[in-house]
Amino acid sequence: MSAEEIVNEFMARIVRMDLDAACELVSDDVEYDNVPMGKVSGPDGIKSVLGQMVGMLDEVDWVIHRQVASGSLVMNERTDRFGLNGKWMDLPVAGVFEVHDGRITLWRDYFDMTTFTNQLTEMVG
Repeated sequence: MSAEEIVNEFMARIVRMDLDAACELVSDDVEYDNVPMGKVSGPDGIKSVLGQMVGMLDEVDWVIHRQVASGSLVMNERTDRFGLNGKWMDLPVAGVFEVHDGRITLWRDYFDMTTFTNQLTEMVG
């Protein structure tokens, strides 16, 4: 699979809320940098961040608006949608991924923390 196909499959598995399957596509030392929140490493680091959110949600939908890939680099602009009790959070995100030897070695997401916090408060209100 190409780097872009690996990233697409990774995100599809997250949308299915199958973090174990998603983490099969990352390296053992993957760096996940959720820029306004901080960095974690490895599949367990990703699960520690996403597991909390996925555990409380009913649905996840990531809408990719634009995506470019060049060699091992994949960048996308997307809206990460999170559903709970019929309410949705729509978070604009810019993502950067590096893929080496068939696995994601870097995942960095940029988003506005205030937008995230305000929408989360409204959603769980």
